[in-house]
This record gives sequence, structure tokens and C-alpha cells, in this order.
Amino acid sequence: MAIVDVTVIPIGTNDPSVSKYVANIQTVLKKYELEEKITYQLTPMNTIIEGELSTLFEVIKAIHEAPFSMGINRVATNIRIDDRRDKNTTMQGKLESVQKHL
Repeated sequence: MAIVDVTVIPIGTNDPSVSKYVANIQTVLKKYELEEKITYQLTPMNTIIEGELSTLFEVIKAIHEAPFSMGINRVATNIRIDDRRDKNTTMQGKLESVQKHL
């Protein structure tokens, strides 16, 4: 299982707030979560998604397209992938690993 840190940035909005675009992206992610394809967590600066890498690429494409469906003409998406193959990792497992050192 891989973990992806993704930030979708709509460019050219008429308002400095992008919360309505973030909310729309969260509805896309919720659909994938309800289908049990991913787990995700919204943070103040990005969204963390975990799942199979091939599925994550599908999800990234879907959330990248979301602002276009709302009339935005330009979108920048930043992606960071953590794909560990020697053991199964999860968002929660990574946090627990750090916590035991504190």
C-alpha cells in the first residue's frame, strides 16, 4: 500500500479562498472511500491518501480534474508518494512509529 500527499491548487479564482474547491475534492475522495478503495485525511495544507498505487493514480487524476468541472481553467497539483515495498505501511502506522520514540 502506498501513501500519497497531494495538494490541488486552482489557479485564477475570483476569490482568495479556495475552500469550495477543496470541499468539492473531498466529495470525490469520499466516493472512493465509500467504495473501500482508499483511506484519506484532510489536513490544513493538503490531503493524505492511502491505497494501492494504481488506484491512487486514478484518484489523483479525478481530484486534479475536479476544479476544472467548477469552471477553473488552470490547476497545479503537487504529489509526493511514499511507496514502501518491504512491509505494509499505513498513515496510522507511520504516526505510531514516531510516537513510540517520544
